Amino acid sequence: MFCSHCGTRIPDNAAFCPQCGSPTVAAQQQTQQAQQTQQAQQQYYAASSAPQASQQTSWQPPVPAYGAPIAADRNLFMWALLTFVTCGIYHWYFVYRLAQDMNALCEGDGEETPGLLVFIVLSLCTCGFYSYWWEYKIGNRLQRNAPRYGLLFQENGTTIILWQVVGMLLCCIGPFVAMNIIIKNTNAMATAYNARLGR
Repeated sequence: MFCSHCGTRIPDNAAFCPQCGSPTVAAQQQTQQAQQTQQAQQQYYAASSAPQASQQTSWQPPVPAYGAPIAADRNLFMWALLTFVTCGIYHWYFVYRLAQDMNALCEGDGEETPGLLVFIVLSLCTCGFYSYWWEYKIGNRLQRNAPRYGLLFQENGTTIILWQVVGMLLCCIGPFVAMNIIIKNTNAMATAYNARLGR
């Protein structure tokens, strides 16, 4: 084998020319292969670390599935009035919309608020006790998801249940206080949610 730089005859297994010190063709190929291997490893590590970087970004709630901003103007007085005027039918509509809005506000938390059909059937089967459980779960879900929107709710499901049960002894105002907590916290979360939608 001859040196490609100076033409000196060199041994076949030599890595460098003993005359001029230039690397042989075999040594150059080994160097290129090592560089290619190193580049491939760097690309692999860069690609595998990319998902971890994206997971560290702050979570943003998704747009509601039904494509509209969430109602942030619910009102206890209107709820009570319309429920009374419609002999309770409005309350079922309220439950229907509230379940939809809860599932949009808290999407991705691993829970789902049951809708109107489940609410009616299970409430009838349990003589109304399921409705307490439904509101209890909503209170807890609101409190757990509030930090997503920079909010902090002191009230949770236990607060709502206590007002529902113990509040009945206080001239029956407990259910109204419990519903007011749900409405107030849902309105606050919906306002923050709509602000992120830019609406």
